[in-house]
Amino acid sequence: MQHVIEHEDEIVQVKVPLPFPLRWVNAYMIKGSGGYTVIDPGLHTAEAEECWNEALRERGVGYRDIERIVLTHYHPDHYGLAGWMQERSGAPVLMSSLGHRLSQLLWGERAAMTDALTALFAEHGMDIDMCGAMEAHMDSFVAQVTPQPRVTFLEPGETVRLGGELYRAIHTPGHAAGHLCFYHAAKRRIFCGDHVLPHISPNVAWMPGVEENPLASFLLSLHEVAQLPVERAFPGHRDPFAAFTERALELVAHHEERLELMLGRLGEPLSAYALCLSVFGERLTVHQLRFALAETLAHLVYLEGEGRAVRKRAADGTWQFRATGK
Repeated sequence: MQHVIEHEDEIVQVKVPLPFPLRWVNAYMIKGSGGYTVIDPGLHTAEAEECWNEALRERGVGYRDIERIVLTHYHPDHYGLAGWMQERSGAPVLMSSLGHRLSQLLWGERAAMTDALTALFAEHGMDIDMCGAMEAHMDSFVAQVTPQPRVTFLEPGETVRLGGELYRAIHTPGHAAGHLCFYHAAKRRIFCGDHVLPHISPNVAWMPGVEENPLASFLLSLHEVAQLPVERAFPGHRDPFAAFTERALELVAHHEERLELMLGRLGEPLSAYALCLSVFGERLTVHQLRFALAETLAHLVYLEGEGRAVRKRAADGTWQFRATGK
């Protein structure tokens, strides 16, 4: 696999390796008059460190030539190397305040979100052994986001310099609370993180105390960005692409189909865990199961909000969902 690809206007795509099926995450280096902007440096692993060392060495660039590090969102495959790169470059790390709050709930000193998520999964039908495996899996990410960066907040609507150009930060929730895309109207260009991906569907997860209805937020923000004139989109996974509006609307259609599929299986009461295994299959790794169950919950909350599904407590204390027939 070619790890470094040159694009127009001094944009360099760096395919930073990942130790799970996505295989790599896209980081971007953009050259400006004062140095480089890096977007989403990747997950902190030894392989990722070597990828960056090699990418910079090939271009005769040092870490001190990096003038800012900008994050689309807090997920570890995008956020994890930010602190490591900040230590070497001295560059500020910019992300949304909401995204930073979530990073601390997940990987801060108390990791409160890990406890909340495992309790949530148990309440929705996951057995105790799998909950224990899930907690260990969540804890394993702490090393891959360490050291954590000192963050400067960048909020929706603000402009940020990426290389030599000013981009507008657009809030695009759903895949991650506080997710930002960066749009240049004159160049019709967007760095879209994981909000719109070619070929694969971004995970939309329900997490306790974060977004009331993340799938509704995701569908709304997809419709909003679909209105932007875009000729070139630079995503967090897979390769840059042109048909941005079409892909955003394809993702809307995908989730509408998924909602109908899940609703069709709720003729009898099911826990979210049972529905998840029915839809996504039972041969999932712990990593895949975490995403699949959180996404199942996001769809069930959406259906519940529309009055098309209801929940009630089962005899064992877990929640079960049933279609209402509306």
